[in-house]
Amino acid sequence: MRTDPPIGFPELPRSELEKAIDELVQKAQSVLHTQGRLRDLLSATRAITEDLDVEVVLRRITQAAVDLAGARFGALGVIGPDGTLEQFIHVGIDTEAARSIGHLPRGLGVLGALIDDPSPVRLDHLADHDRFVGFPDGHPPMESFLGVPIQVRGQVFGNLYLTERTDGPFSAEDEELLQALAGAAGVAIDNARLFGESQRRQRWALASAEVSSALLDQDGADPLGLIAASVIRLTGAAVVALVARTDSDAFATDMAWGDDAEAYLGRVFSAASTPAAQVIASGNPALSLGLPRPGSPDQSDFTGSAMIVPLARPGGADSVLLVARPTGSAQFVELDLDMITDFAAQASVALELRSAREARERVALLEDRERIARDLHDNVIQRLFGAGLALNGLDLHALPPSARARVDGISDLLDEAIAEIRTSVFALRATHRPEADARHRLLDVVGEAAGSFPTSPRIIFEGEVDLLVAGVLLDDVEAVVREGLSNAARHAQATSVTVSITIEPTAASPASSSAVVVRVTDDGLGLGGDGPRAASGIANLAARAASHGGSSELTPGAEHGAVLTWRAPLPEPSKDSSR
Repeated sequence: MRTDPPIGFPELPRSELEKAIDELVQKAQSVLHTQGRLRDLLSATRAITEDLDVEVVLRRITQAAVDLAGARFGALGVIGPDGTLEQFIHVGIDTEAARSIGHLPRGLGVLGALIDDPSPVRLDHLADHDRFVGFPDGHPPMESFLGVPIQVRGQVFGNLYLTERTDGPFSAEDEELLQALAGAAGVAIDNARLFGESQRRQRWALASAEVSSALLDQDGADPLGLIAASVIRLTGAAVVALVARTDSDAFATDMAWGDDAEAYLGRVFSAASTPAAQVIASGNPALSLGLPRPGSPDQSDFTGSAMIVPLARPGGADSVLLVARPTGSAQFVELDLDMITDFAAQASVALELRSAREARERVALLEDRERIARDLHDNVIQRLFGAGLALNGLDLHALPPSARARVDGISDLLDEAIAEIRTSVFALRATHRPEADARHRLLDVVGEAAGSFPTSPRIIFEGEVDLLVAGVLLDDVEAVVREGLSNAARHAQATSVTVSITIEPTAASPASSSAVVVRVTDDGLGLGGDGPRAASGIANLAARAASHGGSSELTPGAEHGAVLTWRAPLPEPSKDSSR
C-alpha cells in the first residue's frame, strides 16, 4: 500500500510567527504586570490619603512603599531642623530586634546621602556606597537599596528607604513608582499637617478663652498656674518656668510647673549663662533645640526642644516664660512659638493683675490702719484722758493713804497708756518707704555670685522669712550668705551650691520660739585640714551668730563638699511694734 509523505510547513516562516507570538505574549504580560503595579500604586495612594493623623499617615506611607516595591525592609526618616533624622518609622524589623540594635539612625551614613543631596539613590549592593559604615550588632543583613526624597511644598520633609527586594535588585521601574508614591505622600503629609495645625489652633483658642475667663475672676484659680497647666497639656512640656531679672542683673526662677519643676525652682542664673538675657534684650521670642539642664556642671545634660518668650510689662520686659520638652521629644515649630507668644501676653496681664491686687491689698491695709489710728485717737485716747481728769478731780485728801496711792498708780497707768497709744497712732500713720525685703536682698547676693559657679546656684526659702528677718539680723544673714558663697567659689572650688534660708522652731532658746537658719551646701573640696576655710571669714560668721545668741559651724557634706550652718534666734517682737 502506498503512503503519501506528510505535509510540512517551511521552517523559516514558522519560526518567525512563533517569535512574533512570543513577543506579543511577553508584551501583553508586561502590560498586565505594569497595569497591576499601577493599580498597586493607586491602592497605595488611596491608603495613605484615607487618614489625617500625621503619625498614621507616615506609617502607612512606609508600609505602602514596602508592598509596592516588594521589599523586606522599609523606613521613612523625617529630617529635623538640625539636618539629622528626628523621626524614623521602620517596617520589617520587629520591636525586640529594634530594641537590641539600639538607637535609631540619625542619618550620618548612606541615609545621610539623601539628606545632603535629595536625589534618588539605587544600589545593587549597599556596601558599594562610599558612605557605607556597616551595621550595628543585631542588625539584619541588607544588600539592595533604594531611597527617594519626600518633598512638601518644595521643602524636603524626609526620605523613603527600601532594602532587600525579594526578586533581586531594585529596577528603574521600582525607582519611578517609588518617586510617584513619594509625590503622593508629600500631598498626604501636607494635608495631615494642615489638619493637625487647625486642631492645635482650636485647642489653643479654647485654652486661651479659659485663661481669659480666669483673669477676670478675682476669686478664681491662679491665672499663672492655669496658663502653665494649659501650656504643659498642649505642648507636652516637661517644665514651664517664669524667670525674672533681679536687681543685680542676674536671673532667678520665680515659679516653675511640670515634671522637671524641681530642677528649676530657686535657681539663680548669671546673665551670661541663660538665654533669657538675650531674649529680654532683643524683645523677640526664641526657639532652641535644647537648653543645659539646671544642675548639670559640665552642661552635658540637655532638655528637649525649648521656647523662651519675653513677657512685656509697662516698664519693659524683665522676665521670660521658658517652656522645655523632655529629652528626645519632637521639636517645637513656628506654630508653637506663635501660640505660646499669645499665652505669654496673657501671662503678662496675669502678672500685672497680681501686682494690682497686691497694691489694692496694701491700700486696704493702709486704710484699715488709718481707721484704727483715727479710732484710737478720737475715741480711746479721749476716753482715757477723760478718765484721768475724773481721777484728778477727786478730793484725794479725803481718802485714806492707801486709796490715794492706788489712785495715783491708776493715774500713772492711764498716762502711760495714752503715751503708748499715741506712739502706736504715729506708727500706724507713718508713710516711710520700707526697706527691701529679705527675699529680694538675698536673691541679689546669690545673683551676684552666680557667674562664679559652673552650675547655677540655688536658693530656697522656707517660712515667713520676709516678715521675721529684718534690720540688723537681715544684715548679718546677708553677710553670712555672701561669705558662704565666696568660700565655696574661691576656696572650695565648688561647681554647685545651694543656699537655704529657713525659719525653724527652737525649744532650746528661752528668748524666742523660732530661729533663722542659713545653710550653704557645696560640692567642693571639703574641709581638708588647715585649708583656707579656717580663715578669719569663718570666725567673723561665728562672731555674728554669737551677737544674736546663736551658733555657726562648718561640717563635711553627706558625700563630699561642706555645709555651713548659721543659726540665730529671732528677736522678740517689740511692744510698740507697728506690725
